[in-house]
Amino acid sequence: MKGDHSLLDGILKSADDYMNLHLEDTFEMVEEERQRSLGSVVLRGNNIILIVPAETQ
Repeated sequence: MKGDHSLLDGILKSADDYMNLHLEDTFEMVEEERQRSLGSVVLRGNNIILIVPAETQ
């Protein structure tokens, strides 16, 4: 996210025309490991820099 080096991993539930996102089962990631459970999160679209799809298992 802008101004931060936060990485979040979650399940995309919805998005709108402004790219605001609703994620569920969200975790904060540090060095590719889950650090903290955030639960349900809403991200403001103009704060998002990059979205990467999860790797299939």
